[in-house]
Amino acid sequence: MSHIVVVGAGIVGLSTARALLADGRSVTVVDRNPAGDKASFGNAGALGVTEIVPASVPGLIWKVPGWLFDPLGPLSVRPTHFPKLAPWLLRFMRSGSKNEMFRITKALAALGAPIYDDYLPLLDELKLSHELHQVGALWVYETEAAFAADAADRDLRRSYGLVFDEIDGDEARRLEPALGKVVMKAVMTPQWSHFNDPKRVVDRLRELVVNRGATLVSGEALAIEGKKLRLSGGQDLDFDQLVIAAGAWSARLANTIGDSVLLESERGYNITIPNSKVTLSREVIFAERKFVATPMDMGLRIGGGAEFAGLEAPPNYRRSDALAKLAKVYLPDLISTEGTRWMGHRPTTPDTLPVIGFSPRRNDVIHAYGHSHCGLTLGPTTGRLVADMVAERAPTIDLTPFSVSRFS
Repeated sequence: MSHIVVVGAGIVGLSTARALLADGRSVTVVDRNPAGDKASFGNAGALGVTEIVPASVPGLIWKVPGWLFDPLGPLSVRPTHFPKLAPWLLRFMRSGSKNEMFRITKALAALGAPIYDDYLPLLDELKLSHELHQVGALWVYETEAAFAADAADRDLRRSYGLVFDEIDGDEARRLEPALGKVVMKAVMTPQWSHFNDPKRVVDRLRELVVNRGATLVSGEALAIEGKKLRLSGGQDLDFDQLVIAAGAWSARLANTIGDSVLLESERGYNITIPNSKVTLSREVIFAERKFVATPMDMGLRIGGGAEFAGLEAPPNYRRSDALAKLAKVYLPDLISTEGTRWMGHRPTTPDTLPVIGFSPRRNDVIHAYGHSHCGLTLGPTTGRLVADMVAERAPTIDLTPFSVSRFS
C-alpha cells in the first residue's frame, strides 16, 4: 500500500485525500493550519458551473487601465508587487487572443462537465446534501450596452450546453424583489448552485478523511528533497508519492523540484452581513461591477474583486467596505453597518487553467492547484482525477492543457 502525502487541507487537498483513501492508499495531509482560514470556505459559496471562459479575453486589456486607476475598483495591483507580477501579466495578455480563449474554454468545459456527478455523492457521504441550493444564479446589468457587450460570451457558454435565459429588469425583480430599479437587464443561469456555508462542507470533509484513516499534520511544507517533504521546525515526512495542493502557496513548493509555474494570489475580499435587511433566494452576480451577493446561514455575503499584492502584504479591508457600498446601488434596502470582513488568496494562473498532472521531472509528484475562483467548484473533480493518476487509470478528460509544462 503506497503512502501518499497531500500538501494542503483546502477543498482540493481534502477531496484528493478522500479519493485516494477510497482506493486503499495510506494518506497524510499536511497544512500549516489544517482547520484554519482558507479560500475554500471564505468564498462566495457557489458551484459556478458556467465559469468556463478564461479571465483574459479579447478586448479586456483596454478596460484594465480604468480599473487600475480606481483604488477600490474590481482590479488592483499594489505598486511594490508589480515587478514580481510582470511575467504573469505578460502571459495573461497573451492568453487573451480569440484562439486562446476558445482553446482554454474547451478545456475548462471538459473539466467542469462532471461537477455534479462528483459533488452530489460527496455531499451525500457528508450528510450535507441539504446544504446545496440548486436554484440557479441571476446576473444583473445596469445598462443595455453592457448586457449587449456580453452577448458573445453568453453564446460561447451556450455552445457547451450551459443555459443563459435573458430577461428584463422587471422579471429580475419578480425573481429577487430586493433588487432596485437600477437593474435594466438580467440573465438567469439555472445550472448554478450555492451552499448555506462552504466552511461547513470543508470542515465535515476534513473530519471524514481523518475518520477514514488519513493522518493530519500541522506544519509548513518548505521543500521536496528526494523522497522526503521537509517541514518547518525540521520535521521530514517520507512519501511514495506527493500531491501539491497548497493553493496560492503551491508554486513555492513546485519550484523546489525545478517546476516553474506562473501562479499568483488573486486576493479576493468580502463582507458578511448578519442583519442586512435584504432577502435573496439565490446568488446574484453584478456583472458590470464584477462582484456577487450570496445568501448564507450567517448572513448576506458580498464579495469579489481582484487584488494583486502577493502572499505577505496585509489586507486592505477598505475593499470589503467598498463592496458593501456598491451593493447598496443594486440592493437599496441593504443595511451594512455591521459585518465580518475577510480576504482570501485565490490561486490563479494567467490562462485561468488550473495545474493538474504529474511533474515532468519526476513521476512521484502530482500538481493539483491554480483553480482561481473555482476551487470550491472543482475540488472533488480534481481529487478524483488525481486518484486516477495515482492508480494509473485512463483519465476521463485530456489533461494536457493543465500540465505544468506549459510554463516552461
